[in-house]
Amino acid sequence: MARTRKYGQKGRSIMDTNHVYRVGEVTVTRVPELILDSNTPEYLYPQWDPSFIQEHEKWLVPGNMDKTRMHIFQSIYTWVLRTKQHTILIDTGAGNDKERIWMPRLNRLKSPYLKRLKAADVTPAMVDYVILTHLHVDHVGWNTQLVDGTWEPTFPNATYVFSKSEKRHYSDPENYPVNSRVKFIVYEDSVRPVIQAGQAEIIEPDGVEFLEGISLYPVPGHSIGQMAVCLTSGGEEALFGGDVMHHPIQVYRPEWNSVYCEDAQQARVSRRWALDYLADRRALFFSSHFAETSVGRVTRTGDRFVWQFC
Repeated sequence: MARTRKYGQKGRSIMDTNHVYRVGEVTVTRVPELILDSNTPEYLYPQWDPSFIQEHEKWLVPGNMDKTRMHIFQSIYTWVLRTKQHTILIDTGAGNDKERIWMPRLNRLKSPYLKRLKAADVTPAMVDYVILTHLHVDHVGWNTQLVDGTWEPTFPNATYVFSKSEKRHYSDPENYPVNSRVKFIVYEDSVRPVIQAGQAEIIEPDGVEFLEGISLYPVPGHSIGQMAVCLTSGGEEALFGGDVMHHPIQVYRPEWNSVYCEDAQQARVSRRWALDYLADRRALFFSSHFAETSVGRVTRTGDRFVWQFC
């Protein structure tokens, strides 16, 4: 069994699968898929200001940016929640065997993700719910796997939960720019099969409790209908924010959108909501792409926010 780490402890490796947190009576296990280390800050954040490095170098290098100060570190993680009633998976990464010609790092992967899931004492058949914060390529890939040439749901007993506006938008190829219409294949190979299998529950996130201790909040902007997952248990809280932030840089510069945000102004509104939520409630933040442990807390200093890994 994976060791349970308290909030103040850091993991030794960002690919360490034996990294488990406890939020009240719920355990949360990080299951990593990929390390991403090729993006420059200028690419990821069009508003990038190089002076940020001098101001924040102490925590940036070497855990979150390489020593040359040329590339920032990110990863692709999924999270397993074990409550008294359910085993819940939040997001499913990039997936194997998927054709992603516009994103070579994710093209036709052969990752040991399912072995890492098993190392966390979870088999696909054990998962009761798969909650998808949004339907982008690096959050839905393991929804399905290739079986005898057909895309079949990876988690045969799970209900896949995602927002109605995400489904409406990404299921229509007319909503993709003409030069990006190849990306419609993400819906075709990773979303449509779970709908056809009768395993999808398509909702309107409204902050109301969806499962005991689990509420889904709308945080659109990065994508049309992105939602955040709030966990409350034993007087403690956590927020799983999807891509409301891609890197701790945005804790300090919440006005900086990533190049992947679809609605710039709404993304800033949702990010500010998440930061206020985390600081006001002292909630633990579980990210999808932060490096190091990918987990931490947000506090306020005056009118600014501060990040601390846990």
